[in-house]
Amino acid sequence: MRNVAIPTEFEDLLSRAGRRVLTGTHPLCGVLGNPRTRFLAADDLLDRTKATRLRRALEESLADKLETIEKPIPPESIWSMRHDYGEQLPKTSRARTIYFESRREPGVKPAEKLGLVRMMRSQSFRAFAEALAGRKLASGWGLQVLRYGPGDYAGPHNDHHPENKDAKGGYIDLHLSLASPAVAHQWLVYSRAGHFSEIVSVARPAAVTAYRLPFWHYTTPLVGTAAAARWVLLGTFLYR
Repeated sequence: MRNVAIPTEFEDLLSRAGRRVLTGTHPLCGVLGNPRTRFLAADDLLDRTKATRLRRALEESLADKLETIEKPIPPESIWSMRHDYGEQLPKTSRARTIYFESRREPGVKPAEKLGLVRMMRSQSFRAFAEALAGRKLASGWGLQVLRYGPGDYAGPHNDHHPENKDAKGGYIDLHLSLASPAVAHQWLVYSRAGHFSEIVSVARPAAVTAYRLPFWHYTTPLVGTAAAARWVLLGTFLYR
């Protein structure tokens, strides 16, 4: 049975300010239409009480259904070097996730049963992303769920997919970030003018972040008690 903490429509998770995004009257509408704006974050677009209920439902029903992402720094990134300052670092990360490429992926059916997939597939979710992007986005968007625990992170990466004809020109990611009170801090660091000079907290109980990809960024290790967790509900939208 669908959990009542998870609305059928994403719109029902929004605050009054968030609904202004859908109606086109919020200052954030269209900001990602500017190629110079690659990232935005806001913590007043989701209803905090509803977001807390959602996070608790995810923790109760899905925490043991995720698979582990474990991509450490390869030893050869040091010991195979032949020239000073010639180091190259592939994307590294540690977290837990649900992928949605196939219903046979671990966690997909429990997420469907919970009602999470229905909310993330709702038309108001795409409409919200379109409002921030300032343009129409394709249907059939990608989904992912992430759970960061203590020490989990995502190393520097740019999310560029030059081999994918539909994504190589750029795309939009929309994240709903739901951090538990036990999280002390976690930061998103991103580049501006070629330097990792921008930083924003993602350790918020009810935050929205949106990305105009590709660009360089990374997520610092989550710091908190053993019970600390940050859930990320992620939609990837291609341009129409």
